[in-house]
Amino acid sequence: MAQQGYPSDVDDETYQFLLPYLALSPENAPQRRYPMRDVLNALLWMSRTGAQWAYLPHDFPPPEIVRSQAQRWFAAHCFENAVHDLRLFSRIQQQRGGEPSAIIVDSRTLQSTPESGHRAGYDGAKRRKGTKVHLVVDTLGHLITLMTSPANEQDRAQVKALCREAQELTGGMLEVAFVDQGYTGQETLNAARKSNIELIVVKRSDASRGFVLLPRRWVVERSLAWLSRFRRLGRDLERLSSTLIGFHFLAACVLMLAKNKPFLG
Repeated sequence: MAQQGYPSDVDDETYQFLLPYLALSPENAPQRRYPMRDVLNALLWMSRTGAQWAYLPHDFPPPEIVRSQAQRWFAAHCFENAVHDLRLFSRIQQQRGGEPSAIIVDSRTLQSTPESGHRAGYDGAKRRKGTKVHLVVDTLGHLITLMTSPANEQDRAQVKALCREAQELTGGMLEVAFVDQGYTGQETLNAARKSNIELIVVKRSDASRGFVLLPRRWVVERSLAWLSRFRRLGRDLERLSSTLIGFHFLAACVLMLAKNKPFLG
């Protein structure tokens, strides 16, 4: 049993909410050697600390057990499904429509590591070799979808796939996407319009210096800042891009559960 007191320990309320999403097999299945809750606690500890798998404390199940179960959860989109339902719930609680009509798109570059170096690219603007994570959030900052690419690929090249995926996940309700100046160009506008989404570029004033709070744009920046508090997402530590995406949805799930906990009882 995982030692009590780790910051990753899930309380009863949170665990009961997540259980239907994570129970790919019965909790008392004969092949299950460790309680699912202990495995979940171990995965949360990994996401918070960013430690190597071999350094997982002995209070948790063995690293190979946690790692293999995490891969099954990520492949089944368990945390992604939970994030989708939590987003609907949160929007309704804030008296918004269940699905958004506007989204905000942005990216950040994660430094590569020996594990992820085989799929990394060089970002000339950031002067960093790594992976770009492309995020789509609603106007409340809730994660809708994300994808990865080598850091040398332009942000605008991902617009078509991001808009198509976001439109499918929101039931075709999207009308507008707010982006920064990295997404300019007629080709990018046309790519978004194929998904019936109008791209609006929020420009920074040429006269402004230093940090400037841009309308709409600050929401996705806040979401990126929240996600970066999970040390597993500080660099690209994963051999597979699907694992990196999975850890992002896990982090988003934790953040949204904390936000909505007063209403889940």
